[in-house]
Amino acid sequence: MPAEGLALAVTLAVTLDMLLGDPLWLPHPVRWMGKSITWLEPRCRVFPLKQTLAGALMAILLVISVWIIGLLLVRIAAAIHPAAGILVQAVMIYVCISARSLAEAALAVGQALGHVGLDAARQAVSMIVGREVDRLDESGVTRAAVETVAENLVDGFVSPLFFAVLGGAPLAMAYKMINTLDSMVGYKNDRYLQFGRFAARMDDVANFIPARLAVPFIALAAQLLNGRGRAALATAFTDGRAHASPNAGYPEAAFAGALELWMGGPNHYHGRLMEKPIIGTGFADARPAHIRQACRLMLTTSILVFMAAVTVLLLRPLVM
Repeated sequence: MPAEGLALAVTLAVTLDMLLGDPLWLPHPVRWMGKSITWLEPRCRVFPLKQTLAGALMAILLVISVWIIGLLLVRIAAAIHPAAGILVQAVMIYVCISARSLAEAALAVGQALGHVGLDAARQAVSMIVGREVDRLDESGVTRAAVETVAENLVDGFVSPLFFAVLGGAPLAMAYKMINTLDSMVGYKNDRYLQFGRFAARMDDVANFIPARLAVPFIALAAQLLNGRGRAALATAFTDGRAHASPNAGYPEAAFAGALELWMGGPNHYHGRLMEKPIIGTGFADARPAHIRQACRLMLTTSILVFMAAVTVLLLRPLVM
């Protein structure tokens, strides 16, 4: 597909996301991806292979299958009519991004904190984080929501658009399968430490460039919103590596600098206390107002990333 057509598809996809979010009535391909992982996992585990290799085989099969299916759908649609090809790509990219639904989920936490109570806020934040929430106070709930907004800006928007620019909607869908695999089998526990290792590393590699690419866009958004673009860059540079994930620390540190709050620290996961480094040492404790600020920062960054993606696509024919 010509770059101009892909630029139009990206524009339609982002418009749909900002207008509709992720409606519950829409049959979402990520749910199908999850079902395919659940179906294939036990069948790969019985192979006479080491669990690491069996998990790698499952991940490779699923990612390649999603890419091939996406490519066939786009080519069939484009063969019928170029406009159909653009529309199919737009829908595929749309289901890969989730800026609005991320903001809505985080704002629900802030709404619960402000109008219902701490228990309701804990319940709301438990829907979007993996940590145990029963021990979290108001600041802990707020910090969990802000960290999720920062980290999922990459997983839910920057990375899908990055891969859409590189290889169209099929590659964006392949990325989404990688991300879904990591969320389902990429755990460091007895069940998945070996079997899910390849999926987790694949997700780390896929997000390596987008996570770092997001930082200047977060800084620019912060500069536009509150004049703290330089602080966002500085904190990302100094604290970006202070995270168990090789990627999540960079957007989180940029958000910490932009919003003047610290993140990280100790949290409980699956009954175990994990001591995470502090990101943004010296900044203030998280307050409920930070959730709305984080969502504004995330959405502004998303728009800037979208504008850059379309610009790259439109300029591509001129430089090739």
